[in-house]
Amino acid sequence: MTIGEFSAVTGISPYTLRYYEKKGLLRVGRDGGGRRDYGAEDIEWVKFLKRLKDTGMLLRDIKRYSDLRYQGDSTMKERMELLLLYRKSVVEEQKKWNEYLKNLDEKIGIYRERISERENEG
Repeated sequence: MTIGEFSAVTGISPYTLRYYEKKGLLRVGRDGGGRRDYGAEDIEWVKFLKRLKDTGMLLRDIKRYSDLRYQGDSTMKERMELLLLYRKSVVEEQKKWNEYLKNLDEKIGIYRERISERENEG
């Protein structure tokens, strides 16, 4: 599959795909003409790379995870430990955002109450 086809399937721009390849996050086969030749197995991997990035995982850690993945199943424990570390980080961020949401809801509640009181006075 060409980079354009692969981009359409994954929703990830050709620019980003080339960047992932340049950084060693993605290892892409080449056809006889030297053009990138993405396989079906690359689809989920690239989508997972994006999800790792979206968790806030640092590029160096994504690179480490990628290197471990390409080394094979013998690295599963190390990969799991890296994911557990970032899972903890995501949970902490989630707690923080839940607190932000709670604060916003409280303030909105105060405004609703005051607006309702004003409307009932008049």
